Amino acid sequence: MEPWPRGVSWRGATPCVGGAGRRRPWTRRPRGRQSYWCRRGLRYSPGVPVVLEALLIGLVTSQISFIVTTVYLHRALAHKAITLRPSVAFACRVVIWMSTGTRPRQWVAVHRKHHAHTDKEGDPHSPVIFGYSLVQFGNAVLYRRVSKNREQVVRYAKDLPEDRWDKVLFNHALLGLALGIALLIAVFGWEIGLIAGAVHASIYLLGGGAINGIGHKWGKRPYDNLATNNQWLAWLVAGEGLHNNHHALTTSSRMSVAKGEVDPGWWAIKVLVKLRWATVRHEKLIVKPAPA
Repeated sequence: MEPWPRGVSWRGATPCVGGAGRRRPWTRRPRGRQSYWCRRGLRYSPGVPVVLEALLIGLVTSQISFIVTTVYLHRALAHKAITLRPSVAFACRVVIWMSTGTRPRQWVAVHRKHHAHTDKEGDPHSPVIFGYSLVQFGNAVLYRRVSKNREQVVRYAKDLPEDRWDKVLFNHALLGLALGIALLIAVFGWEIGLIAGAVHASIYLLGGGAINGIGHKWGKRPYDNLATNNQWLAWLVAGEGLHNNHHALTTSSRMSVAKGEVDPGWWAIKVLVKLRWATVRHEKLIVKPAPA
């Protein structure tokens, strides 16, 4: 007997009846390029192609990662714009570890160095210094140059010392990524899980590159800094596309300022605040003076 294919949903199953109206368990009948599985009188006819399903799962996974990145790594840790309850912060830590392998201390150090040397010598990932193509497609390589420099990490993230959880789990990026992929495979099957993992990795890496590349080259500049606003990008990366606003309001918990601007990351923060899982640092927007 052939098992029901792993990763295939029971939704959309229809009765499968054998000869003389007799139900047949566990059979497979090819019809052209389509196959049908029967079990206990059910026949599965896939309504969604495996690749499309994997694409959707990868997209959802990447959006979860972007939301956790902007809320936890960026707004909570790097800029102290919000404070999360310890249990929520730990959950975010686990999610970002399993979905991206990121170490929070390193991410914070790289980002703070970016703000300290924005678009000038010392900026770890500026398109003005390195060119758009390298930042867009090699952002991870540029990130590692600083993240692997222990002196730089200690300097820019001295308020985030290593703890025992880092030593046991979170410093082991490959372990986190392996567990994340294993979870996708366990839930959706190996084919969908692997494809979804690849889609998620591609979207997350290219999205991060776009924030730093496009977000410092093309777009609107309502405030006096070299970063730019792109609402279309903000939709894709949980609000981070409103980059000019962020550089002007670094300790603000929201990046949308003007009418028509939308910050999906701020929606997540409002939910956390409503549940009393987070507190916001500033109710009033405070514009940072432009650098001399």
